[in-house]
Amino acid sequence: MTVTVLSGPERRRRWTATEKLRIVEESLATGIVVSEVAGRHDVHRNQLYAWRRQARLGLLVAASGGRVSDETERHFVPIAVKDGAANLPRKHSQDAPAVIDLVLRNGRILRLPESVSPVRVAALAEALEGLAR
Repeated sequence: MTVTVLSGPERRRRWTATEKLRIVEESLATGIVVSEVAGRHDVHRNQLYAWRRQARLGLLVAASGGRVSDETERHFVPIAVKDGAANLPRKHSQDAPAVIDLVLRNGRILRLPESVSPVRVAALAEALEGLAR
């Protein structure tokens, strides 16, 4: 009986959610070309675009306790802009700070000052939607 052993990398690679998010985060940096990021990580660019879409929809999240980057933990939170809302005139007065109203999937409204950090918004949205892990 003859046995043939094929050496080399496995054809199907296994990526953790944290690794995927790290690569997605890298691909979203200003001035970066997605195909170059994909090539550096030996991933087809279509796969990277699929991961970006999953992250944007909130389907790709880091495992609990897993950090996406050394500096700060980042989350992708899906949002939808109400029809015509982007065209509404913005009224800013000197006395009142600008406010962002964020309608969560569960119907709750999160009203935050414009100056709040995206990390804080993601954490609050996750907690209020009952998605905290």
